Formats: sequence, C-alpha cells, structure tokens
Amino acid sequence: MILLFLACADDKEAEKISQALLQKHLIVCAKKTPVSSTFFWKGKIDKADEVLLVMESVEEKFEAIEKEVRKLHSYETFVLSAIPVIKYSKGVETWLKEGLNK
Repeated sequence: MILLFLACADDKEAEKISQALLQKHLIVCAKKTPVSSTFFWKGKIDKADEVLLVMESVEEKFEAIEKEVRKLHSYETFVLSAIPVIKYSKGVETWLKEGLNK
C-alpha cells in the first residue's frame, strides 16, 4: 500500500482527477483538503491556495496514476509523490485487491 499526495489548482480539478483514478481502478480512496502552499517557481517564491489530494493505492499502479494525472492536471509541473505504508488495519489488503481489481 502507498499513500499518494497531489496538490491541485482547485476543488473542481481535484474532483476530476480523483474520479478518473477511481473509475480506472487506479486508487481505492481519495481525500481532499484545502491547503495554502508556499513554493519556489521560476526563481521566485510564490503562494497559492490549493486542494491536496491524499490517495490510497499500491506501488505497482504509480506509473499508470502519473500518466492519468498528466492528462488531467492543469499545472505545467505537478508533484505526485508516494509514501509506502508499512502497516495497516485488518481488512485493508482485501479492500485494496477488490478496489484495484488485482
């Protein structure tokens, strides 16, 4: 299991991406939360209000997820990152297999 993080321009974009990934069985869950980001962009410090997607999937799906996000994301350079989950509660493995058609 991995947790994926992706900042989106707004709620509409976050919803579009999460729905596409769910429909293609690339993720099993997407959580959205508003965030205020400060970052370097083109040599300057910039700020933006964004929506952070936290998604659950498996490592084998990362490349397919990235490919789909690339089609739908509005940013020139987006950051899709993944963190391995070392432990999870009972039943999660079955949920992942069912949701991801593994």
